[in-house]
Amino acid sequence: MKNYHLHLRGFVGGYDFDSRHVQNVLDANKGKRVDVLIDSLGGSVATALTIASAFRNHGDVHVHFVGMNASAATIASMGAKEITMDGSAMYLVHKCSTEFFQWASLNADQLADQIKDLSQLKTDLEKIDANVASLYAKRCGKTQAELLELMKVGGWLNAEEAKSWGFIDEITDDAEDEAPVLTDAVASAMAAVGMPIPNVPVQASSQFQKFIAALTEFFKPSKKAEQAQANAEQANAEQAQAEPEPVNQPKQTITMKKFPFLAALLLMAEAAITLSDGKFAADESQLDTIEGALKEASENKTKLTAAEASIQAKDQEIATLKAQIEELNKQPGDSTTHPVNDGGGKNDSPMDAFIERMNAAQKLYDMV
Repeated sequence: MKNYHLHLRGFVGGYDFDSRHVQNVLDANKGKRVDVLIDSLGGSVATALTIASAFRNHGDVHVHFVGMNASAATIASMGAKEITMDGSAMYLVHKCSTEFFQWASLNADQLADQIKDLSQLKTDLEKIDANVASLYAKRCGKTQAELLELMKVGGWLNAEEAKSWGFIDEITDDAEDEAPVLTDAVASAMAAVGMPIPNVPVQASSQFQKFIAALTEFFKPSKKAEQAQANAEQANAEQAQAEPEPVNQPKQTITMKKFPFLAALLLMAEAAITLSDGKFAADESQLDTIEGALKEASENKTKLTAAEASIQAKDQEIATLKAQIEELNKQPGDSTTHPVNDGGGKNDSPMDAFIERMNAAQKLYDMV
C-alpha cells in the first residue's frame, strides 16, 4: 500500500484540504518527492489556486486521483509534476459559479443598481474561467478556447477520457484504490449546486434515510389527487389557449410577497433552506424552528379564542344588567302610608328601597 504525504479530501478550503497544511508539509519535504492523494468534489477556487502554486514551486509533487473529483480539486492538481488517476475514478471540469440569492422588491433605480452589480459579477467570473482554462490548456497542450468549451459542457470524464484530454499522465489499477460510490447525501448536495450526477453505483441508504424516504412517500398525494391536479392543469392550459393573453397586458408573477407569513417562517429558519428544482430543502434544526413558530401561533390562537369567549360573556352580562335597569325605570313608584323614620335609622319605605336598588344597579352599570 502506497504511503502518501498528503491526503486531501472533502471541501477544498476545509479542514482536510487546507492550503496552510499543504504548505507546511511541502516545506518539511523540500528537495524530496511528495505524494498527494486527492478525493474531492471541489470547493474554493482561491484555495485551489494557492495549492497549485505551492505544488509548482516545490517542483516534485505527484498527485493521484481516486473517487469523484471535480472543480477546485482538479485546479489544485495543476501545479503537480505528475498526475495519475485510478481506473475507476471520475473527473469533472466546469465553469466557475458563485452563490446568488435575491429576495426583495426593487424599484427601477434599485434594479439598475442590481443589474450593474450582476454585470460586474459576470465579468469577474469570466476572468476566473479564462484563468482556469489557461491552466488546463497549458497542462493538456490544447487551446484556451477548447478548454472553455469543455468547461461549459461540464460533463463527467472517466479515466480514459481524462487522459485523452491530457489532464492526467497515467491510469493506475492499485489494489487499495476503491471504486467511487455515490451516497444519497452526496447526490443531493451535488444536485443542489447544479453539479451533474455521475453514472456510478449508489450506496445503500441508512436507516434514517430510509425513514425519511418512507415519510416522504406517505405524504405524497394519492393517485386520485394527482389525476385531479393533472386534469385541472390541463383545463387551465386549454382555457389559456382559448383565451389568448391581451396585447400589452403585463403578466403577473407570483412572488414570496404574496405569502408573507410563509416568508417570515422561512427567514426564521435562516433559509440555508435551499431551493432546488422548485423544491425547498431544510435540515432538522430549521424544521424545529418552523415547528416552534407554528406551535406558538397555535397556542396564541387558543388564548385569543378563550379571551374572545370571556369578552362575549361580559358583554352578555352587561346586556342583562341594562335590561334590568330599563325594566326598573319603567315601573311606577309604589304609594305608601307608612310614616318616614326621621331618627336617622334605616328607611323602610318601599319607594326609598326601590330608589336604593335602582341607584345600586346604576352604579354597577357605570362600573362595568
